[in-house]
Amino acid sequence: MSDFVVSARKYRPATFNTVVGQQGITTTLKNAIKNKHLSQAYLFCGPRGVGKTTCARILAKTINCSAITADFEACDKCESCVSFNEGSSLNFFELDAASNNSVDDIRTLISQVNFAPQLGNYKVYIIDEVHMLSTAAFNAFLKTLEEPPKHAIFILATTEKHKIIPTILSRCQIFDFGRIKLDDIVSQLQFIATNEAVTTEPEALHVIAQKADGGMRDACSVFDQLVTFSGNNLTYNAVIENLNVLDYDYYFKITDALLKADIPAALLTFNEIIVKGFDGHIFIAGLAEHLRDIMVCHDAQTIHLMEKSKSVKAKYSEQAARCDIQFILKSLNICSKTELNYKASKNSRLLVELALMQMASLKSLPAEEEKKKLNY
Repeated sequence: MSDFVVSARKYRPATFNTVVGQQGITTTLKNAIKNKHLSQAYLFCGPRGVGKTTCARILAKTINCSAITADFEACDKCESCVSFNEGSSLNFFELDAASNNSVDDIRTLISQVNFAPQLGNYKVYIIDEVHMLSTAAFNAFLKTLEEPPKHAIFILATTEKHKIIPTILSRCQIFDFGRIKLDDIVSQLQFIATNEAVTTEPEALHVIAQKADGGMRDACSVFDQLVTFSGNNLTYNAVIENLNVLDYDYYFKITDALLKADIPAALLTFNEIIVKGFDGHIFIAGLAEHLRDIMVCHDAQTIHLMEKSKSVKAKYSEQAARCDIQFILKSLNICSKTELNYKASKNSRLLVELALMQMASLKSLPAEEEKKKLNY
């Protein structure tokens, strides 16, 4: 039997300082512990895989630590911390509301609340995916949530805050977890890769981070998948091959052809992309994103809006110097219309090819307009 542990679990943060990309929230929670301003009900909400349940567990461990550090972190050595880490703590209860969402499940939880903790100061109840609770379960929970015993703290976690009834929201301190920044995900992946003796290319980690869409757990899952695929040498080519991501070099090549008004080159490059098995809809959406990144490279104030590695940013800056804003704006408009019409089109390939021909013709339009004026 393999003793492999997935990265999302192996490198799950155990202290506030190791939580990735949620510094504002972790600082607030540490200050609450420092100043003894703990609320009796918290609501952690945000996208999947950004640290909601992780922060709830760290908070539960830290407030019962008997030898809390000067930085207000759990010591991981006292009896309370050890029992928590081993999963044997009697002060910590976690309920998955996705599968335990009935009124009876909540009543069972409420029946335990009045018992004081035998070790530590608090009993912490984490209810994950709390928006899945039934209306009856929410109603049964209201009174306990409003007036719990002093030793009880409830931490609710959800990805869909809008589904929670206002009476529950009004009883909680609400923390909105944001998507984790691409650079933070890349830094954490590099840390994991170093610990696991995996050599990586910066562009490869950036592609994984973009694929994760702001979720650290998703990024770790993709990282594990790719290490299994390519071994301990994670290259950019291996990543785009396994994730079926279109190489950005194609977009640079297409844009160069459009700038030269070289319609045959643009169509041949698009044909290469189709032959490789990529969908035209994905291509036109990617081209729009490529043009958007070129646009933000036109100004030093907006270049940070492009989440790419330094070497790729240099390529974008070089191509941006050869593109005027009007060409980019008109091309983006063509891409937008093509995306909207793609699914309704009976000949989707021709639709994309027509868009490429229109974009390739943009550079020659001003000269033709001048000729028309002279003829008059």
